[in-house]
Amino acid sequence: MNKILISLVFSIFSSCNLTPKASGLDLDKPKLVVSIVVDQMRFDNLDKYKESYSNNGFNRLIREGFNLKNNHFNYVPTVTGPGHSSISTGSTPKTHGIVGNNWFNKKTQKDVYCTTDLNYENLGGNAYSAKMSPNNLLVNTLGDLNRIENDMNSKTISIAIKDRGSILMGGRKANAAYWFYGKDKGEWVSSKYYMEELPEWVDNFNNSDIVSTYIREWNTLYDINSYKESRSDDNNFEKSFKGDPSVTFPYDLNKLKHLNDGYDMLKETPFGNNLTTDFAIKAISNEKLGKDQFTDVLTISYSSTDYIGHNFGVDAKETQDAYLRLDLEIERLLYFLDSYVGENEYTLFLTADHGASKIPAYLNSIGIKSQNIEQGTVKNILKDVLFKSYGSNQLISKVMNSQVYLNNEIINSLNISFNSIEKTIINTLNQLEYIDKVYTSEDIINGNFDSGYDLLIQNGYNVLRSGDIIFKLKENVISYGNKGTTHGSGYTYDTHVPLIFFGKKIVQGESNVKTKITDIAPTIAKLLGLKQMSDSTGEVLSFVIKD
Repeated sequence: MNKILISLVFSIFSSCNLTPKASGLDLDKPKLVVSIVVDQMRFDNLDKYKESYSNNGFNRLIREGFNLKNNHFNYVPTVTGPGHSSISTGSTPKTHGIVGNNWFNKKTQKDVYCTTDLNYENLGGNAYSAKMSPNNLLVNTLGDLNRIENDMNSKTISIAIKDRGSILMGGRKANAAYWFYGKDKGEWVSSKYYMEELPEWVDNFNNSDIVSTYIREWNTLYDINSYKESRSDDNNFEKSFKGDPSVTFPYDLNKLKHLNDGYDMLKETPFGNNLTTDFAIKAISNEKLGKDQFTDVLTISYSSTDYIGHNFGVDAKETQDAYLRLDLEIERLLYFLDSYVGENEYTLFLTADHGASKIPAYLNSIGIKSQNIEQGTVKNILKDVLFKSYGSNQLISKVMNSQVYLNNEIINSLNISFNSIEKTIINTLNQLEYIDKVYTSEDIINGNFDSGYDLLIQNGYNVLRSGDIIFKLKENVISYGNKGTTHGSGYTYDTHVPLIFFGKKIVQGESNVKTKITDIAPTIAKLLGLKQMSDSTGEVLSFVIKD
């Protein structure tokens, strides 16, 4: 039947002296590319809860798609902003410039948030919540390239609870990027960078009562006794919600809402992911994605798993429940795509922006040496040493992303040797038991690294935005609060994340070949027949694409 239909299409075009390509119609391309990024998803989350997942969520993607089981980030720091940027562009922070969620501007001596742009007014939220744009991203995304090569006829729509999860996936030429503003409003917002006003369908969604319906009790989806893959619910390792000293199910969101930033509380529960799917489905239907001859791009980032992971840790009942519920959201999204766009008419990939470390206090309780360094500790130690040596406590501007930014203006004004200060800092850092190795910017810029952690640091280093001295924490050492956990290192628990390709033109199978997060964008570009992404440092994974 398909062959008959294709022959009929070609005969129609031939009678009009047209070819499918000349008309803008390519029968071999997917109508829609869907990017799913799960914020803070370690690779082992796929196998860990496999028996409890449904047949049609994560397990369907694995069964019918191509599962790359040895996929890693190839730079540090492994955090949200760089993660989404590297997925979307096929390049590392060295090239795309998003060196962290925040970094320090050496010229202005001010912190920079990766998507803040005060040149653009907000659409929704409050006076400051949406002054955002992708202008800090230095290169084009896959969605940008797709729009450019289709003469801007294709659409790119990007959605996430987090602004950086949405903006940095969509890119500089996206039609729209939406993110969630909680507080007293609970609405999806955007920036005038993309449009002058929110579309009517977004206003209608915001004016509906759907957000309020998620302010309810959060209890386990299934019997908590069946959650055998996670540790005891009652423990002393996890952060609790304000107003609830316990860290055990159930959680009464309606009771706790006023103490936890109103609707922002949804971000820290699985219902933030439900809300993301609700909004994504509305976007697909109202924007008519995948409904014309030009391939559209939709990016969805499920952010709530990150908030939950930070608070409760990777082994918590809460985290397990979040993944079992997310599995059903993936199933719901796939079902809608099958019915609206058409089964095998779209191509989808699922990955994550980073993994996470287990909670240090928990690791210590089971005999694995681990350590949590309070934020600000390294900077305070260095300032004390420098004050004793040089009589000034202003020689360091900032310590962030495991990097030290020196205050060159003060150093020069005091006529102090930069090299002397550098050596003092390096010697001090090398004496700290939780630091494994220290590098100067010159070491990283001029280093000839072809593998290992050194290469990860080099790939994550941008000359204009990164610090003067870089240090590597030892394994199972994090810099965070007393409870909960974080990510950012180049160790396997942070770098090893899922990568599954699924849908039109995708081979069914799996592989243990090591792949990189930067391979995703050039692979999809190849599948779409786009030009090579000039700034990408990734490789095309040709073996996942059907001839």
